[in-house]
Amino acid sequence: MIQNIIAGQKAELERRLQEKYVPRKTVLKGFDTDLISVVIGPRRAGKSFFTMHSTGLKTGIGYVNFDEERLLRIDNFDEIISAVRAVYSDPKILLFDEIQNVNQWEIIVNRLHRDGYKLLLTGSNSHLLSSDLATHLTGRHFSTYVFPFSLPEIMSLSPPSDTTFDKQQRCFEYVMKGGFPEVWVKNYEVGEYLSALFDSIILKDIVKRYHVRFPNSLTDLAQILITNITGEFSFTSIQKIANFNSIHTVAKYLGYLEEAFLLFSIPRFSYKISEQKKAGMKIYCYDNGYFQAKAFKFSPNIGKLFENAVAIELKRREFEEGVKIFYYKNQKQEEVDFVIQQEMKITQLIQVCYSITEPKVKEREVRSLLKASIELNCSRLIVITNDYEQKEEHKWFGNTGEIEFVPLWLWLGSILK
Repeated sequence: MIQNIIAGQKAELERRLQEKYVPRKTVLKGFDTDLISVVIGPRRAGKSFFTMHSTGLKTGIGYVNFDEERLLRIDNFDEIISAVRAVYSDPKILLFDEIQNVNQWEIIVNRLHRDGYKLLLTGSNSHLLSSDLATHLTGRHFSTYVFPFSLPEIMSLSPPSDTTFDKQQRCFEYVMKGGFPEVWVKNYEVGEYLSALFDSIILKDIVKRYHVRFPNSLTDLAQILITNITGEFSFTSIQKIANFNSIHTVAKYLGYLEEAFLLFSIPRFSYKISEQKKAGMKIYCYDNGYFQAKAFKFSPNIGKLFENAVAIELKRREFEEGVKIFYYKNQKQEEVDFVIQQEMKITQLIQVCYSITEPKVKEREVRSLLKASIELNCSRLIVITNDYEQKEEHKWFGNTGEIEFVPLWLWLGSILK
C-alpha cells in the first residue's frame, strides 16, 4: 500500500511539473551544501513547485507529501523510506512536503541527515520556523520563505507595457486579487478558491492539530479580524468584539491563526520592551484575496487593501532580511503606519495613503511623519500613494524633513534600503 501511495504522488508531481512555472524572486538556500534546506510559507503559495524547480528538476530526488493521511497512520517511518527507495531507485535527495504533519518529524529528519541524505523540507506552519527549527536543527539548516506572488512576479507573467498607467492597473489588480499563484496562473475565481482554502487551513492546520474545542468561535474570530485588517487591537478589545470568555483564549487562537499563515500582527513601537508588550497591535492578513473571500461584507476599501499590501511586503522582508516592523503613535495619537528597525536603529518611517489630493489629508500624513521623525530620530520618510511621485521638503515648527512620495507599484518593486 505504501509503495502505491508514493508511486501515485510521483505521478501527480510529474504532471504538475509540466504546468507553467513562474520563476520566483526568492532563491533556495542551502541546496548546494550538505545542510538541510527548509522552505516555509502559506499553503498553496507554491513551496513544493518552487523547491523542485530550484533544484533544476534534478533527477534522484525522492518525494513524499505528508498531507496524505494514510501515510500519517504508519508507525514505522522506515517503511515509508523503503517505499521511496523502491519507487525512486534509491534517491540521495529527499523532498518532504508539509513535514510538520509528521509526529516527531525532527527526530526522523536528524537521523536521515546523519545517514547521509540531502534533505529538502517544506512546511506551512510558522512554528516550524520560529521554534522547532531553532530547537531541533540548530546550525544544520537554511531557511527560505515562499509567499504568494509578489507584484514583480505577477508582472513577469504577462509584462505590462512600459506606460505608468498599465503598471498602475496591474498593481491595482494585484491589490484586489492578492497573489496566490493559482488565482493568476489558472484564473481561479478569487472568492470561491480562497474561501475554500481558508476553511481547509482552519480545519486541517488548526482545529485538527490543536484539538480546538470551539471551531466556530475560531472561524468567527478570523472573519472579524480579516474584515478589520489594518485595525488596532488589544487582546481585551478582541475579547469584547468576539465575545470570548477569556483573554487567554484570544491569545491562543490568534497564535494559531498566525502560525497557519492566515494573519499576522505588528506591535506598537516603544523604546521600552515592557511598554511594547502592554500596547496594542495592528492586524493584517497574508494575502489581500482573503479580504475579498472572507470579510463579512466585501467592499472595495482600497485604503485598507493598499496598507495590507505594504504590510505583506514588509513581512516578507522581515523574514528574509531580519528587519523589524512596528507602527507608531505619539501621545496625541498621531500615527505612522510602519516603523522599520534594522539592528537598533530606526531606518524608515512609512505612511500609506491611497490619495493625497485632499490638502487636509496630505497635511495630516506629513505632520505625523515629521513629528515621528524628530521623536524617533529618523530622516528617511516615505508616503506610499496610488500615483503621486515626488520628493518634497516640509517644515514643522522649524524642523525640515524631506519626504518621498512613491506610487505603490514602484515601491513594491524596490529593495528595502
